[in-house]
Amino acid sequence: MFKKFAAEALGISDIGVIVSPADYDKVDADDYLFHEDGEKIFFLIKSKKDEYCFTNLALIHVDGDSAVSSKRMIKRYEYAAQRIGYVAIETAGTLDMDIELKFAIGEAGFSIDVKKSHIEQVKDIYKALIAIGKQQARDAAARDNALRTLDAMGGMLKINNLGGEAAVVSHFNAVLDNLNDAMLNRHITLDYTKVFERYIHNNAPPAPR
Repeated sequence: MFKKFAAEALGISDIGVIVSPADYDKVDADDYLFHEDGEKIFFLIKSKKDEYCFTNLALIHVDGDSAVSSKRMIKRYEYAAQRIGYVAIETAGTLDMDIELKFAIGEAGFSIDVKKSHIEQVKDIYKALIAIGKQQARDAAARDNALRTLDAMGGMLKINNLGGEAAVVSHFNAVLDNLNDAMLNRHITLDYTKVFERYIHNNAPPAPR
C-alpha cells in the first residue's frame, strides 16, 4: 500500500483518465477504427502507457511498452466474437487516488486504474459492459437452441421421402440458409450502439478543482 501511495504521490503511477468526446479525434485509437463500417467511440480511458477504447463494435486496446516509449501494440477484441465477463469496480480507499475497473473479454483480463474523481463515468461503462455480457449470453443461448432444433429436424426427415436428388438439394439449401441466418444475423449482436447510448451518460470528465 505504501509503495502504491508513494507512486501516486510522485506522479509515476499509470492512472487513467476519461477522455472527452471532443478529444476522440486526438487519440491513437481513433486511427484504428473501422470508420467505413460505422464504428465510433463511446468511451475511452487513457493513461500514460495505454488507451482503452470502447466502440460500438469492439474494445481497442492501445498497449504501450512504457510511458516514455512510442512503441504501441494495437489489440482488438470484437464483442461478436469474445464474451465479456467478470465485470467489477474496486472503489477507492481513504488514501487511494484511483479506482479500478475490472473485466474479462474472451481470455483477456483487464484491471484499469482510473482517477477516483471519475467514478460516475466508470459506473456508466460498468453498466454498459454488464449489459453487453447479458446480450451475449442471450445470443449464445439462441444459437444453441437453433442447433438443437436442427438436430431434431434431422431426426424427423427421411432422405428417401424427400422425392429425389433435386428435392434433397432444395431442402439442404433451405435449412442451411435458415441456419446461417439464425447463427450469423438473428442471434448475434454485432453493433452495441443502443447499449452505449442507454448507459453512457457521464462521459465528460469533471472540471478541474
